Parts: sequence; C-alpha cells; structure tokens
Amino acid sequence: MKRSMPRRRRYDQALSIAELAEIARRRLPNFVYEYIHGGADDEVSLRNNRAVFNRYRFTPKTLTDVSQRDLGRDLLGHRVSMPVVIGPTGFNGMITQDGDSKLARAAADRGIPFTLSNASTEPLEEIAKVPGGWPWMQIYFYRDHDYVKNLVDRCRASGYDTIVVTTDSAIYGNREWDTRNYARPFVLNWRNKLHVLSRPGWMKDVLYPHGVPTFKNLGDLLPPEDSSVQGAAAEIGKHLMPSLNWEDIRWLRDNWSGNLLIKGILSVEEARTAVEYGIDGIVLSNHGGRQLDSSVSPMEILPEVRAAVGDALTILLDGGFRRGSDILKAVLLGADAVLLGRTTLYGLGAGGQAGVEHALGLLHKEMDRTLGLLGCSNLQELDRSLIRDTCAPPTVSPA
Repeated sequence: MKRSMPRRRRYDQALSIAELAEIARRRLPNFVYEYIHGGADDEVSLRNNRAVFNRYRFTPKTLTDVSQRDLGRDLLGHRVSMPVVIGPTGFNGMITQDGDSKLARAAADRGIPFTLSNASTEPLEEIAKVPGGWPWMQIYFYRDHDYVKNLVDRCRASGYDTIVVTTDSAIYGNREWDTRNYARPFVLNWRNKLHVLSRPGWMKDVLYPHGVPTFKNLGDLLPPEDSSVQGAAAEIGKHLMPSLNWEDIRWLRDNWSGNLLIKGILSVEEARTAVEYGIDGIVLSNHGGRQLDSSVSPMEILPEVRAAVGDALTILLDGGFRRGSDILKAVLLGADAVLLGRTTLYGLGAGGQAGVEHALGLLHKEMDRTLGLLGCSNLQELDRSLIRDTCAPPTVSPA
C-alpha cells in the first residue's frame, strides 16, 4: 500500500507539526495561510532553512543512565521548561480571535516566554496580564522615534523586562505570493474573496462581531483608515526606517535598562559589535526567509558566532524548526534557545490555544526522546561530540 499522509480533521490527532500545518491550511482562508507559510522572492532562504538540518547528524552515546531527563535551562535570569521561545509574529488576530492571547497563555502554561509582535492585534498591556506568563516585546524602528520611545515607556509601565528589536526589516521584503492575493492594497482579489466564503468557521471566529481585526500597538503610527490588518503590510512598510544603524541601538540601550535583544543578525562581526554596545542577547535570523532571499540560514552561522562571542551573549535563533531534534541540534551547536514562528502558528490555525499547546507538547516529547537517545539526561550534558557537520572537511588525526 502506498504511503500517504492521513487527512486528519482535529488538531489533537496530529502526530507532527507537518500534520498540524495541513489541518491549519484546510481551516484558514488562502490569503491568511499564505501570509503564514510563504517567503520572499523565489523562497530560496525559506527552503534552505529546513534543508540545513539534514546537514547535521547525531553521533550518540549509549550505556548511560537516561531514566530521568530534564529539558529545563536558565535563560536571561529565568528558568524555562525547555529551550524554546514563541517568537514575534504579526497578523495573529486573523488566524483566530485573540490569537496573541492564546499564544501567550499556551506559552505560560508550558513555562516558556512569549514575544508579542509590534504588529499585534492586541494591546501589549493586555498580554502582560496573562497569569504566569513571561512576555517579551518586539519592536521595529520607525521613522518616528517618539513613537518608539512611547512604546518602550508602555513596556516599562506594563512590567516587561525584555525587548527584542528587529533590525532586518528596515526595507520591506518582496513577498510575491502574499501580494498575489490582493487586487490592490487592503482589497482581496475575487478568487480569494470566494475562498473566504468556503471557510464559514473561520469567518464566525475571526470576523464576528467586530469585523477585520486592527493593529493595537500601532495606533500612533497608522491613520485610522489604514489600521486594519488585511493588506496593511504595505502601509507599515512606509514607516520603516532605512537609515537604522548602531547609533539607534545605542539610543535604545540608553532608554531601556531591561534585557535587550537584537533580532536579525547574521554575521560574526555584528555579533561582536552587539557585545560592545552592551546588548544582552541576539537572535540569529533571516526573518523566516521573508526578507532577503538567498541569505544564509541561522544554523549555518551559529557555530562561528558562538565561537566568536563565547558566553558574552545569550544566543537564540529561528528559522525552520519543526522537530524536537531540530531544536537539540541548535543547542548542540551553541544556542541557548530557539524562537518558533510558523510552528506555533500552525497549531494556532489548527486549534487555537489548544492547538498551540499540542504543538509545544509534540516538540517537548520529541526533544525528550532525542535527548535520551543521545545518551543524555539534561541539556548541560550535550556537547559537540554528539553532532557532526557532514559538509565540513573530515578531521585527520596526526600520525
């Protein structure tokens, strides 16, 4: 009998993130799923983010006691249950009503941080109230520095202790497949309008009773008529800051005493500069393949960056993580944790908060299983002897 992926209907039947993605695709309108799923230009970076994991292979040890296992670790002064952070993603209110809150509650239940996007559909003040949560806030630099300062002040007043500034979006990426869904900005083409009608469950969840969600943390930046989520990416792009440079980072560091992370670094030189500017951590990222196409995968640069900065920075990365084994490969190469984007959004699209919890549960089981099969009981026992880069030249022992 030929292998085929079962067409599961319920999120809790999914055995993998790939199955959750398929359930989400069948639930969501095409234009929403495409926004989540697609990348820039020819999607070379998007595909490479996944393909790179095949480059690294495990070299496990056996005959070790792995009857008790622990995936927890310290991250920026907090204990997390596993080396995972839910990363910043906008548009979440178009996936399901109160999508940001559902992600934040799922993260809190699992004991990991949730990063609220600057382009979120819920106010940062509301996310800060999620019981037991550790919320982070992501910001873009816009031309209006007063807006950025106001946002930082709101974070401080709401009790946030970590800001993640995204630096790889000073110019908006070319996401052609996303653009093809619109006749013009804010207006879906007829094909997508008809497809929306085939998703009555989504319409009832998202559009009833208030209509298309609006951005709740961009009110001082966007005019009211352009604050709707649908198709607003082009409008936001007009406010991005092409002149963004290290002096702007210094300004932000001077105005924020909490944890400050830079997201978007893909070079050893910039990682070293981040240390000089007193940055607490970096997120190696190519924006999920949604900005510069044909850029290096964060996994490819991770070992070199860790070797260059040592323990001076907390190092996180994102890009293509779909299995628990992917995450442990990153930890073995020097990451403190990884950020999840599409992975938890597939869960959100498939089953709301419960779908996100299911996605995180799948990853936790896979990490726990992989950790034991590697012959380790905790993350501290992981070392480079347990992984091999199959693209690296072989090591020859001296005669």
